[in-house]
Amino acid sequence: MLVYLAGAIEHAPDGGRAWREEISRFLAGTLGHRVFNPCVEENHLLSAEEFREFRRWKETDLPQFRRTMRKLINTDLDILLNKTDYVVCLWDEHVLNGGGTHGELTLAYHRNIPVYMVSKIPRAGISSWILGCTTELFENFEQLKGFLEEKFKKNFQT
Repeated sequence: MLVYLAGAIEHAPDGGRAWREEISRFLAGTLGHRVFNPCVEENHLLSAEEFREFRRWKETDLPQFRRTMRKLINTDLDILLNKTDYVVCLWDEHVLNGGGTHGELTLAYHRNIPVYMVSKIPRAGISSWILGCTTELFENFEQLKGFLEEKFKKNFQT
């Protein structure tokens, strides 16, 4: 199983790393699932210069910024649409200023890829469109972990 981790990166205080690292340990260690973490993968896709400069290029060199971002977008969408078994998403205040997660959830829904969302925002404050793209909604990661353990428990039986 391959799990795609969706959520804020650009506007998250830590670049979206902490929650992805924590849930990755559970998904890989407990469930034996492979994880696509875009925070890690961007390190492998970009040259040293691109990695160092692409956020600055957003203001100073839009064509170069687009070329670099499209490398990330193309890879992320290829993995999402062609290799992902399910999506784990963190929906919080930081994701509201971005665009990638919105698009990823829409495409996952369109391709019938389950979306398991942990939301830090009350349900009434989540876009109806986004809620329509989810398969299950959880208040915290502990609830998600319990659900996934139950769903994939056959993997634990000997």
